[in-house]
Amino acid sequence: MENKIIGIVGAGKMGHGIALTAAIAGYQVALQNRTPATLVKAQSIIESQLTKLVQKNTLTAEESAAVLERIQFTSTFEKFDVVDFVIETIAESLNIKNELFAKLDELCKPEAVFVSNTSTFSITAIAAATKRPEQVAGMHFFLPPAKLVELTRGYYTSDQTVALAKAIAEKMGKIFIEVKKDSPGFIANRIYTPLFLEAFKAYEEGLASKEDIDLAMKSTYLPIGPFELADIIGLDVLISGLEYYHSELGAKWNPPLSLKQLVAAGRLGKKVGKGWYDY
Repeated sequence: MENKIIGIVGAGKMGHGIALTAAIAGYQVALQNRTPATLVKAQSIIESQLTKLVQKNTLTAEESAAVLERIQFTSTFEKFDVVDFVIETIAESLNIKNELFAKLDELCKPEAVFVSNTSTFSITAIAAATKRPEQVAGMHFFLPPAKLVELTRGYYTSDQTVALAKAIAEKMGKIFIEVKKDSPGFIANRIYTPLFLEAFKAYEEGLASKEDIDLAMKSTYLPIGPFELADIIGLDVLISGLEYYHSELGAKWNPPLSLKQLVAAGRLGKKVGKGWYDY
C-alpha cells in the first residue's frame, strides 16, 4: 500500500489537508491545481503545519522534510499518468466534476481508481463521465477536519475499489463508514442539513438571534453551531447542495430566502470574511 501514488485534484482548503495527511502516511502525492497562486498558498500552509508538528514533537525535523519531499505541487496533469488513486476535491458542481472525471479517464492508466470528495452529488452520476464506473467511489472528508470519512458506492462500484479506498483511509489514520446506497448527502449531510434549515427558519421567524441559536445547539453537545458551520462550509456551497437536494428529494429541501439573500450579496462565509457573521 505504501507504493501507491496518490493524485489530488484541487489544492484548496480540503485538498492541501488531504495531501499532507497522505504524505505523512507515507504516500507519494501529486497535488494539482490549475492556479499557481493556490499551489503556493497550499505549500505555505503545509510547511507551516509541518513546523507545528515538529514543535509538538509529533515529527522530527528529518521526518518533516521527508513528508514535504513526498508532495509534488503541479498546475498540470503531467504526473497523473502514473498515479494509482485520484482524490477529487474541486468545486461542488456536478458539471465541473463530470468534466474533470472525463479528463482523468483519458489521462490516467486503466487500473487507476478515482474517488470524489463530494458531500452532495450522486457517485453514479459522477462515474457516468468515465468508462470505468466500477473504479469510481465517493470518499468524503469533512470540514472542519474530522477523523471520519464517508465511503460511498456508485451503482457500478466494485468491491475491490471500496476495499482499496478503505485501506487508504485506514492508513491515513481515518475511521470510515460505508454508505450502502448512493443517495444525495450520504449520511452526515443528509441528517445535518435539516438542522441547518430549521435553524435558518427559526432565525427568519424571529424566534431567536443566530448567536443564541448557535449557543443553544453547542450547549446540547454539538461542537459548533449551525450558523458558524454554514460559514465554514461556504454559503454558496451550502445553497448549491440544497438546490440539488431540492431537485432530487423534494420541496422540503428548498433553500430559505435568508440564505439566498446572503449569497446574492456576496456574503459567502468565512472564506471571504463575511457570511452569517463578520470575520
